[in-house]
Amino acid sequence: AEDEVVPYLSGGVVVAAVNGPSSVVVSGVEEAVLAVAARFEGEGRRVSRLRVSHAFHSPLMEPMLDDFRAVVTGLSLGTPRIPVVSNLTGAVASPEDIASAEYWVRHVREAVRFSDGIRALRAEGVTRFLELGPDGVLSAMAAESLPDGEAVLVPLLRKGRSEEAAVVDAVARVHTDGGRVDWAAYFTGTGARRVDLPTYAFQHRRYWVNATTGTGDLSASGVQPLAHPLLGAVVRLPESDGVVLTGRLSLATHPWLADHAVRGVVLVPGSGLVELVVRAGDEVGHAVLEELALAAPLVLPQHGAVQIQVVVGPEDPEDDGRRTVAVYSRAEGEEEAAWLRHASGFLATAPRGAGAGPAFDLSVWPPEGAEPVRVDDAYETLRTHGYGYGPAFQGLRAVWRAGQDLYAEVALPEGMRDEAARFGLHPALLDAAMHAAILVGDAEETVIPFAWNDVTLHAVGASAVRVRLERTDSGGLVLEVADPAGRPVLSVGSMVGRPVSAEQLGSAGGSQDAGALYGVEWSVLASVDSAEVMWADWDVVSGVGSV
Repeated sequence: AEDEVVPYLSGGVVVAAVNGPSSVVVSGVEEAVLAVAARFEGEGRRVSRLRVSHAFHSPLMEPMLDDFRAVVTGLSLGTPRIPVVSNLTGAVASPEDIASAEYWVRHVREAVRFSDGIRALRAEGVTRFLELGPDGVLSAMAAESLPDGEAVLVPLLRKGRSEEAAVVDAVARVHTDGGRVDWAAYFTGTGARRVDLPTYAFQHRRYWVNATTGTGDLSASGVQPLAHPLLGAVVRLPESDGVVLTGRLSLATHPWLADHAVRGVVLVPGSGLVELVVRAGDEVGHAVLEELALAAPLVLPQHGAVQIQVVVGPEDPEDDGRRTVAVYSRAEGEEEAAWLRHASGFLATAPRGAGAGPAFDLSVWPPEGAEPVRVDDAYETLRTHGYGYGPAFQGLRAVWRAGQDLYAEVALPEGMRDEAARFGLHPALLDAAMHAAILVGDAEETVIPFAWNDVTLHAVGASAVRVRLERTDSGGLVLEVADPAGRPVLSVGSMVGRPVSAEQLGSAGGSQDAGALYGVEWSVLASVDSAEVMWADWDVVSGVGSV
């Protein structure tokens, strides 16, 4: 612009050029520089005073040039092994120039041709610029000298960031842009080594959030919808007074179930079956799970889904109004296949011989005299016993031992705590409540829940609990589960586990009897002469009378 005033240093004073070469003295150096800085700041430009001892690359360096020349002349200067673009000329420098004392004398006095040098590098075909310095200032300046998108500018270090993180980020950016990285040098001392890639296709994992599976308006189909994460609807049977609760399970709709693997097989935990049955009992006013026995594990396929049904029978007036209950499943899309029964038992309206409410209190915590048990490597230890618990089921936070009793703190991961409000007691939380017993036990076999007795839910929606576990003389486990204030959440009169093998789990789900923990096998015996058979009276042999 015609009225633009451009200040520059000349011989120790600030000169202003207006519309050409004519110049006038404005002020002394320091006052003029401060004035120009104030003007730029007023225009919204970023201004930073250089923290240097001398006005390098300016006439103010002239008094020291002779002394500087004498020092540099006494040095042994070598020629560069790679081409160097000079900031003095803005072009590729000759090796002879760089190895001369006069070059460095001119360098300290004359202007820095930084922008010219960046453009010269680009003209030589350079598309990747790596800044070796304490920050990314030069990378930002170089970007202003190049057209957008023509080069990648990467600072090796960044102010205010960890040096290791900044270097790794820089190396990664250069590598992803096609630059060559000496990986052998990068991994020196880490023990890293090359391995062959698998010959099969990579197994991709989806990292986006799965959409919630909706059920639509189920009332239009003649069924009643259920607000439960594992069950979608309930059908009331007209004559028997029974009910059927239905649902659909898959690793796509319930990904947290994939974190419960036993002997390498993903299956619905026994605590999940308890949750299903307790919810079914609530539907008919039978709040106590008096008994539930496992017949076959409920294995989830890697792909596809299974349909589940919880069938509650009518009240039995001759048995205090108890109801039968059973859990079934069938692979989705196999409507002609038989339903597989996984568990069966009885529901009651009240605990046998129980009073008005729960009789335990865990408000004193941890219990007096209890000794802490180390849990740092709990899930690595459990893995060696065949339990492949993922993050959703790694809820054990602390364990104490007091005599034969165990006390534990258990909590769901942060991202699952909102979901806990939709359950009676989240299966992952109840399952983790029993991990302390496995951790301190001496059993070498993989054990899963087989029989549950006298299960009563006292409060719903817990995301963190306190647990007392007591081992009975018969080998069962008594559980008292309370909230963080010690108030009762769930009580289990007895949970009995049974060993399970990989073979049983691998065959589970194929037929009604596949994977059963107990079964009947008939052995063929060679025929014998009836004269050789000795008969005995059962009453005499058993001593228990007629059957």
